Amino acid sequence: MPGTNLTREEAQQRATLLTVDSYEIDLDLSGAQEGGTYRSATTVRFDVAETGAESFIDLVAPTVHEVTLNGDTLDPDAVFKDSRIALPGLLEGRNVLRVVADCAYTNTGEGLHRFVDPVDEQAYLYTQFEVPDARRVFASFEQPDLKATFQFTVRAPEGWTVISNSPTPEAQDNVWVFEPTPRISTYITALIVGPYHSVHSVYEKDGQSVPLGIYCRPSLAEYLDSDAIFEVTRQGFEWFQQKFDYAYPFEKYDQLFVPEFNAGAMENAGAVTIRDQYVFRSKVTDAAYEMRAETILHELAHMWFGDLVTMEWWNDLWLNESFATYTSIACQAYAPGSRWPHAWTTFANSMKTWAYRQDQLPSTHPIMAEIRDLDDVLVNFDGITYAKGASVLKQLVAYVGMDEFFRGVQAYFKRHAYGNTRLADLLGALEETSGRDLSTWSKKWLETAGINILRPEIETDADGVITSFAIRQEAPALPAGAKGEPTLRPHRIAVGLYDVDAATGKLVRADHDGRIELDVDGELTAVAQLVGRRRPAVVLLNDDDLSYAKVRLDEQSLAFVTEHLGDFASSLPRALCWASAWDMTRDAELPTRDYLSLVLSGIAKESDIGVVQSLQRQVKLALDLYAAPAAREALLTRWTDATLAHLRSAEAGSDHQLAWARAFAATARTPEQLDLLEALLDGSQTVEGLVVDTELRWALVQRLAAVGRFDEAEIAAEYERDRTAAGERHAATARAARPTSEAKAEAWASVVDSDKLPNAVQEAVIAGFVQTDQRELLAEYTDKYFESVKGVWDSRSHEMAQQIAIGLYPAIQVSEETLRKTDAWFSSAEPNAALRRLVSESRSGIERALKAQAADA
Repeated sequence: MPGTNLTREEAQQRATLLTVDSYEIDLDLSGAQEGGTYRSATTVRFDVAETGAESFIDLVAPTVHEVTLNGDTLDPDAVFKDSRIALPGLLEGRNVLRVVADCAYTNTGEGLHRFVDPVDEQAYLYTQFEVPDARRVFASFEQPDLKATFQFTVRAPEGWTVISNSPTPEAQDNVWVFEPTPRISTYITALIVGPYHSVHSVYEKDGQSVPLGIYCRPSLAEYLDSDAIFEVTRQGFEWFQQKFDYAYPFEKYDQLFVPEFNAGAMENAGAVTIRDQYVFRSKVTDAAYEMRAETILHELAHMWFGDLVTMEWWNDLWLNESFATYTSIACQAYAPGSRWPHAWTTFANSMKTWAYRQDQLPSTHPIMAEIRDLDDVLVNFDGITYAKGASVLKQLVAYVGMDEFFRGVQAYFKRHAYGNTRLADLLGALEETSGRDLSTWSKKWLETAGINILRPEIETDADGVITSFAIRQEAPALPAGAKGEPTLRPHRIAVGLYDVDAATGKLVRADHDGRIELDVDGELTAVAQLVGRRRPAVVLLNDDDLSYAKVRLDEQSLAFVTEHLGDFASSLPRALCWASAWDMTRDAELPTRDYLSLVLSGIAKESDIGVVQSLQRQVKLALDLYAAPAAREALLTRWTDATLAHLRSAEAGSDHQLAWARAFAATARTPEQLDLLEALLDGSQTVEGLVVDTELRWALVQRLAAVGRFDEAEIAAEYERDRTAAGERHAATARAARPTSEAKAEAWASVVDSDKLPNAVQEAVIAGFVQTDQRELLAEYTDKYFESVKGVWDSRSHEMAQQIAIGLYPAIQVSEETLRKTDAWFSSAEPNAALRRLVSESRSGIERALKAQAADA
């Protein structure tokens, strides 16, 4: 039985047989305030290649009332089974299908999600269809290469707003009839319905006029900084249209901040949905605004790459996501007037760190992954698909040249507008404009798994003059269980030569000869142009972060950087050195205690707030998982003392002050430190410039709950101050964090034994349940996890099951016993490939932590 799965072979067969013309979808959402189900009526017009052929259309629905094919009524009980409606006896040429069903609202962030705002008690709806969830709302041929036009007719309660891919029409008797869309894929159609608040503007240039809209719930309207969002959006329109040489392809551009969203955002054509945590209720650092801007630009880039031109099948998902990631960051870095010209620093320090981690898991896979079915793609929205792919595109741009790259992209859009493509279509266009043969590059970079390591090999004479310089490339063995062989790859990199500037004391690169760009290929690449030069203080491979590789410093550079990492004048080389140190810590090459010392020696000089926050997260992870258990408490004490010192010394009201306040709250442990948290909450103590606002209050409350200082009374009182959806989630986290058997049992039961929690609240409970300083209290849940996880996977929707499978794995129980129990579960439970992958990734984390703890000991 296929269940809700679809294989690539089935999709190919269906695409060979069918050409879909149009959908007319009529939805009655007039009962949305009460919930339950709604009536969905779909008429599909499609052409068939041969008479008498059979096929199927996809639908996930509690009830099907009517199936009419070419005027003949089919028995729903006979043809609707296993999320499919069988279509027998098709006619050659035009066929018309009508399906009437009752479909269900969800609280999982899949299909048509329904949320009731506790502030106004109004319901708010939005759709989320990627990968295969349009079929939860209307009958559809659910695969990206069967594009069609879509016309929505929606009945909704009076006073509500309905937004879709096409411009919103005037409602007649609470019915909205939208114009048909251009030809697009099912997964980027959208409906957002409810009494949403909106702000409108327009993008205008050279006679072009695109209406812009921003939407959120009324309870968030006071926090909606629409001017800043429009500014980033216009910057994206300006830069992308110039680089792509193709006008924005849809009639309007709405951005809708919606509740309980599982991802960051979704590129629905002309109606982008974005998680409403990006409407900031409290003070956040500039890193949060930079991340939001990258998300906005990422989705806007998708309007061309993904929506206008769409992959044929999900094995090219990486191309969609990598292209959007690369171009969004390039826009931030290069667009005139951008607030974030150092966006590649953030990319190096966060996105690439994610990619390096993912690429060292047993589930590592080629960028162009083998996607056999929908189960494969659902777990493939990972660090390789997004971050490694974007890194490799950056490498490709360095390899062929930026102008040549974008000329190829321009030809690609013009050639394939509103169609579907494969990777070869893009590579062909790039070969035409660059003159480079990309077949070898593609094979080694896109069709192989794993990561390379680059090391400098430097020899000098007695006077410090370089007599020999080479770059050694290594291809470490792939993780156990991973498919493929280690591969040496061609890299386009820069070598940076850094010395201390006598006037400023900063580490700087010489203006004219401090950077050499070259191709690295094979095991050893000699760099003759550096022979005869005086050896600088620091030699940095992959300067400017052009390629994707783990980089190691030579012994002399490492010693200098250890003392002077914070002294780089530019943020990107600092970020590259920080990332290298973190990678060495994860690889058990640098003990956790030494990583902590390195961070404490340099973080005070780190001006980039995004880097500071990444370092704070990485230090806490290292102390929690990679520190030798006997030393952990002492190291945590040292770190917490440092966070408090930095909090007190940071500039009043600065981003750094807020970041240090949160870092301090996360590990405060002594009675005096916990007293300070309580005093900051009740106002009896203050830190000059630090505003203890709503979100920071919850961070303090959650820590006090986790250490047993606060219980239900205090949590409930804080929720009374913030009776919002966000407050509900924060309170759920705090309750689950309490260090009592009763609190843990209650949290576990609400997530594992019941399926009633909405997605966002379930996620919040899991976040509170797992506290790294409650290992003993949580030990009994290791066996409970393995007893429950397969049943959860088989009975819940993908998003809900994945939260549980990853979030409740006993990742903090770092022991050989946890490995043995995991392996025993693999043998006895026989999980499907998707669940096996997720659990094996978590198991890999235990193995890595054990090695790091041994190194630290």
